[in-house]
Amino acid sequence: MTTLTPSFTSERLELRSNTTEEDLQVIIRAVYKQVLGNAHVLESQRNQTAESLLRNRDLTVRGFVRAIAQSELYKSLFFEPNSAYRFIELNCKHLLGRAPLDQAEISAHVQICIQQGYAAEIDSYLDSAEYLNNFGENCVPYPRSSTTQTGIKNVVFNRTMNLLGGAATSDSEHQSKLISSVATNLPQKIKVSSLGQGGAQEKRFRIVVTKGVNSMSKLANKTYCVSYSQLSQNIQNIQKTGGKILSITEVV
Repeated sequence: MTTLTPSFTSERLELRSNTTEEDLQVIIRAVYKQVLGNAHVLESQRNQTAESLLRNRDLTVRGFVRAIAQSELYKSLFFEPNSAYRFIELNCKHLLGRAPLDQAEISAHVQICIQQGYAAEIDSYLDSAEYLNNFGENCVPYPRSSTTQTGIKNVVFNRTMNLLGGAATSDSEHQSKLISSVATNLPQKIKVSSLGQGGAQEKRFRIVVTKGVNSMSKLANKTYCVSYSQLSQNIQNIQKTGGKILSITEVV
């Protein structure tokens, strides 16, 4: 059984005191992939200074994430070519691992960006209680809302799924994906169109759901096996009946 796509994975990578150089490179690659939205990074574009500081433990993973997000590369990819709305949408995805919660959150970040500047906007995510509670100092951010979570509305799960692309996609698109859904506070259909090359309609997926009795108990979990064409409707039905989606995996 393999995961739906690497971008849907909620794997927790943590820099520890006994991390090897090989493990460190895994963490560094994961940070670049998450923070830069799966963009291809040339060797010359890597932040060698920040990598060295991380290797020597003079920088935490959070500090490394900050260095990448405040770099000229990040700015050129996501700030300069995009509207403020799209920029904030991507910041939420890259730095908090989820879609924007609502229009109020978007508006608050627009004000930070306008009044305090680019660096303050990036810091507002990395210095937030939400970031620290979920990732701390040494965990790589990941798409944590790719499964439904306590305290986060199901509509944010849908939006996050729509922001996540397949392994071959990047966040180079300049048009906002969520502007209508967030502005109107209406549910958004899940689009799973970036599943890879061809044959999407023939694929089948396993959805593991808990009713919230005890997510650690196998008896509390239920598994659905559905076709690609049934995936979106089944997810919506599960959410309507109060189910919590633990995972979505492709059946191979």
